[in-house]
Amino acid sequence: MRNKYFVIFTACLGLFLLLPSLPEPASLTSVFRLTEEPAVIVRGTSGSALTVNISFGDVEVERWIREVKKPYPLLFVEMDWAERFPETVRLIQEKNIPVGLLGDNGIAYEQNKPLFTNQLERFEDIFGMKPLWFRTIDEVFPHSLHTLLWEAEVNALGSSVVWRGGDSPPVTEGEILSIPHHRGDHIKFAELNKLYKNRTFTSVEDMLFKTTVKVKKIPE
Repeated sequence: MRNKYFVIFTACLGLFLLLPSLPEPASLTSVFRLTEEPAVIVRGTSGSALTVNISFGDVEVERWIREVKKPYPLLFVEMDWAERFPETVRLIQEKNIPVGLLGDNGIAYEQNKPLFTNQLERFEDIFGMKPLWFRTIDEVFPHSLHTLLWEAEVNALGSSVVWRGGDSPPVTEGEILSIPHHRGDHIKFAELNKLYKNRTFTSVEDMLFKTTVKVKKIPE
């Protein structure tokens, strides 16, 4: 009987020592490359996805975020704005709205090499994770930027249509719509109702992960 207990104890001890070395399950929020080589994703093949670029706005942005319902748009958030409005950022996190990193104009990354790394670190400090998506404000992705994105395993996401209000653009399968909300370049959020009346939106992740993505090569 004593030998039996000794064998059980030894087996349990061995299992306990082995557990720390077992690989942890992959996180659902892990970042990964969606393309096989550096490229800008500009559309899927079916459905419609809405993205909103935010670098400006206070009360109206917070009110819209409180009211927006699922399926949520993908928010591209500029870091200076996020640091100015931590309460709105906290609301985004509480509602679990998907967020990407909104950068500067593409040319800025040719002139300032550490810029992307700095923005990436600030995003991780604020949101506690690395972004899956990155977009420059002008959707220009110079060759000097794509290596940094590739190494960081962050996907470059462009858009099919940039909508600044007015008549809704015709529906195109696999489209990624971009709504700018910057100082001097933004619409009233109430205008988004025009798009919602004409489309049934799905998340960027659902649209791209279930279909073939279409890309635009980053020029050298």
